[in-house]
Amino acid sequence: MATYDFDIGVIGGGAAGLTVTAGSAQLGAKTILIEKEDALGGDCLHYGCVPSKTLIRTAQIYQQLKHLPQYGLPAVDLPKVDFRPIAQRIQQVIQRIQAHDSVERFCKLGARVEFGRAEFIDEHSVRLGGQTLSAKTWVLSMGSSPSAPKIPGLESTPYLTNKDIFSLDELPGSMVVLGAGPIACEMAQAFARLGTEVQVIQRSGQILSKEDKDLAELLQARMEEEGVRFHLQVGVKEVRERGGAREVAFTDSEGRERVARAERLLVALGREANVSGLKLENAGVAFSPKGISVDQRMRTNQKHIYAAGDVTGMNQFTHAAGYEGGIVVSNAIFHLPRKADDTLMPWCTYTEPELASIGLNEKRAAAKGVEIRVVTEHFAGNDRSLAENEDLGQIKLLLDTKDKPVGVQILGPQAGELISEWVAALSSGAKLTTLAGAIHPYPTLAEINKRVVGKVLEPKIFSETMQKALAFFFNFKGRACDV
Repeated sequence: MATYDFDIGVIGGGAAGLTVTAGSAQLGAKTILIEKEDALGGDCLHYGCVPSKTLIRTAQIYQQLKHLPQYGLPAVDLPKVDFRPIAQRIQQVIQRIQAHDSVERFCKLGARVEFGRAEFIDEHSVRLGGQTLSAKTWVLSMGSSPSAPKIPGLESTPYLTNKDIFSLDELPGSMVVLGAGPIACEMAQAFARLGTEVQVIQRSGQILSKEDKDLAELLQARMEEEGVRFHLQVGVKEVRERGGAREVAFTDSEGRERVARAERLLVALGREANVSGLKLENAGVAFSPKGISVDQRMRTNQKHIYAAGDVTGMNQFTHAAGYEGGIVVSNAIFHLPRKADDTLMPWCTYTEPELASIGLNEKRAAAKGVEIRVVTEHFAGNDRSLAENEDLGQIKLLLDTKDKPVGVQILGPQAGELISEWVAALSSGAKLTTLAGAIHPYPTLAEINKRVVGKVLEPKIFSETMQKALAFFFNFKGRACDV
């Protein structure tokens, strides 16, 4: 029987890799984690989720200060934003969280951590610096990076990505954003609120193209009210640097030649899996520019080599990476044939209002040919929303032909928090009557979840048949007031 240095080796110290490393080490497997960057935590901690949400919160506070009279407070003259303290605060938050992802913590758990770029020698061994390390099982969790689309002139034009947007020396006076996905929309709104003139250029006719059009348009309208300009359904022809500014030449939806000009250019047109530089071919692992192919147990074509997180090119969310890391631990350590299921994978775009989703929306239901009906409830009918002056948005509950919930979308305040009740309900198979009977504190935003369920059940409970039955048994006399 072959002997190896480690029971399991993990390449990549992001959400998936850290989950596998912590789980495997605590279960007694001799574990090594290899990370190419100088610190653990991955893209999410250093360039993604954490810095973006920190910046978004700062922009929210600044935006509220602009509208103090709406809350009965006197207006104030706000000074212009200095971005350097904002960037410093972002780094402070990162460092606080970094303590949870420290080498010392994982060493205490029993895992060895090494930094550097690993290259596979064969299917069980990698070269790291001048040493060779072998493991019975390997896990590939190298994450993803912002993709650079093939646009004429882009290679020779300075541009920003999520790698450097959070460490600027000063707030840009103007910015053009290429793309209108979650990262693009979050950053466009945040910088616009801080004082940057922002234009968003999108090839399709809708922002957040995976979401339902009605909700995306409501969000777009709010962002336009705050000063963000959108150019949708365009054809980008060229990117160039001219006179110290960045220019994007494009053809608009009516076929007219246009140019968007700004101090800075942010490219947010998707992400690509980090599959280069590891010599995966030496391990016999099949991959493409889109990522590493895996089965439902997160195994590659080499069954002792797993892949999880963004590197698979599937659900590129931090919470998805953590979930997939758990699937790997079940299969690689417990040897239980547990399969990943992303049917109820939630996600959220952290604009204001936020847009959260789980399961099917109308667009995905139509693509799958699933017959649905939609029940809605608006935040304008939620007392807490009115008290907080945040009444834009709605919840959409999608039901199949048997009135079973198959999806929920929420556009509104704290939608990312509100969707969690549906994560628990749909994952556990809870009945709508259970949700309707649950007591929610008043006044809370979460009451909207109960209200939309009530709309489903009310026609059955308060039907004419029910009224007649109760009148028959209890001699009820009917209406006391007619309009």
